[in-house]
Amino acid sequence: MDYLKEYQKWLDSSVLTAEEHAELEAIKDDPKEIESRFYGPLEFGTAGLRGTMAVGLHHMNIYVVRHATQGFANVICAEGEKAKERGVAIAMDCRLHGMEFARAAAEVCAAAGIKVRIFDALRPTPELSFAVRYYGCQAGINVTASHNPKEYNGYKVYWEDGAQLPPQHADAIAKELEKIDIFTGVKTMPYDEAVKAGLITVIGAETDEAFLKEVMAMTVDADAIPAVADSFKLVYTPFHGCGHKLVPEALKRAGVKHLLCEPQQMVIDGNFPTVKSPNPENPEGFYLAVDLAKANDVDFILGTDPDSDRVGIMVRDKDGEYKVMTGNQTGVVLLDYLLGAMKRTGKLPKNPVALKTIVTTEMAKAVAHSHGAQCYDTFTGFKFIAEKKNALEGSGEGMVVFSYEESYGYMFGDFVRDKDAVTASLLLTEMAAYYYAKGMTVLDAYQALCEKHGFYGEKTHNLVMPGLDGLADMAKLMKSLREAPPAEIAGVKVVQFKDYKDGSVVECATGAKSTMELSGSNVLRFELADGTSVIVRPSGTEPKIKVYVLTKGADPAERDANIKKYGEWVDTLKK
Repeated sequence: MDYLKEYQKWLDSSVLTAEEHAELEAIKDDPKEIESRFYGPLEFGTAGLRGTMAVGLHHMNIYVVRHATQGFANVICAEGEKAKERGVAIAMDCRLHGMEFARAAAEVCAAAGIKVRIFDALRPTPELSFAVRYYGCQAGINVTASHNPKEYNGYKVYWEDGAQLPPQHADAIAKELEKIDIFTGVKTMPYDEAVKAGLITVIGAETDEAFLKEVMAMTVDADAIPAVADSFKLVYTPFHGCGHKLVPEALKRAGVKHLLCEPQQMVIDGNFPTVKSPNPENPEGFYLAVDLAKANDVDFILGTDPDSDRVGIMVRDKDGEYKVMTGNQTGVVLLDYLLGAMKRTGKLPKNPVALKTIVTTEMAKAVAHSHGAQCYDTFTGFKFIAEKKNALEGSGEGMVVFSYEESYGYMFGDFVRDKDAVTASLLLTEMAAYYYAKGMTVLDAYQALCEKHGFYGEKTHNLVMPGLDGLADMAKLMKSLREAPPAEIAGVKVVQFKDYKDGSVVECATGAKSTMELSGSNVLRFELADGTSVIVRPSGTEPKIKVYVLTKGADPAERDANIKKYGEWVDTLKK
């Protein structure tokens, strides 16, 4: 794409506002900035579109939203009149311009004759997934940038099963977008006119209630929280986002009496004024919650990200310090709790299954197997987890009781097909209450699992490569590792090299080749002689390559030494 030509096209457009024209005029003498904004469109990744908010083809703005929606609308219309009648559910989180972008998407769908159900205000991502399934919609749209910094917004698309768009439909949208001019190829219908015509319906409290009914039904041990409710306390923060309403409501309905919500972060604000990044993976964001916990003698802290699809926890240790539990650690202790609680209460299904992504701790398999459950891997992204769940349950091979990924995403039951921090918050609290009754914390429960199954350790490294040069650097690094894989990493032999792009497996000692079940994703995996796995993949939503170290030690010291050693090798990839 000729970025200067595209820049001029936008400058010459009559649809841009005076402010938008001024923003583009201000960069006329900055060719690097012009190139970064107009070298190409935002591409669909593992979570749809995501980018910083600015005027330009490679940023999130109302024109990009309308353009993407026109492509999506064309794909829906190609399914026939019934698909248009079933329509689209639309939600948004607390991001700046969230409602504006959501309404813009609704106007494009309405112009195409597609019926729309749009939420009256911000809602958790899992509720959007639920709404698609509950109302029998053909598709869903969610305006969200999840846990990204305030400068970002995004656009997630869902299909009729409530899962994010599968690859074939994403490809179909991409092909449509190539044919559609971003300004002249998009049709819209004024919002109020579409409401009067019955093409747009606003949904709200009634959908919340239906969603909460399903959330509460996921309770495994209904007595766990009430049994300790008089003394059990927890702190909750929504990081200024969508969890502010439904998470506290679910916890109160479960019997929590002493719920302390961090007041400053209960305020809805897309500028996220109290945190640098509203990501529960970053412990520094919990500082206000920790202060509240210390002041009230609380052991357990919950935090959900701005669209309430991820949840992180902090737990007070025996020294009185509040420790972050990683997504890997939280997932394995929750898996162990759920399988044990289901056995105790007679709710464990026949052929129970846990699902995790390929970059999630191998400890999950050890825990699942100890309970007689199977554990399967999928590619990163809950659309792949949803596909595997549908396939296993559709064939009768197994019933999925829990799915998760290392980046703080958890999914339960049959009413959503995406990460669900509302239900996760409920079940994590149930688990914390259960251990509280035993005089233990969730951290104690995790330590007991380590003693039983081994000292697993994981570390995710982010090799940030911003801008157009960064894209080239990312491609170069992946090409180099693929074409000339290292024979050893940090002095330890690589015994097996897996390329998930073509599904190939190479035994390094003999050169023997075979294939694995998973293929079609730009991910490389190196299996080492000491049992460590090193996985390399470009992020689907941000300009970085992610390197995952999954290791295990005979004791905590060996585990930590491995993490340090392999981390030093990862650092050499930056040079």
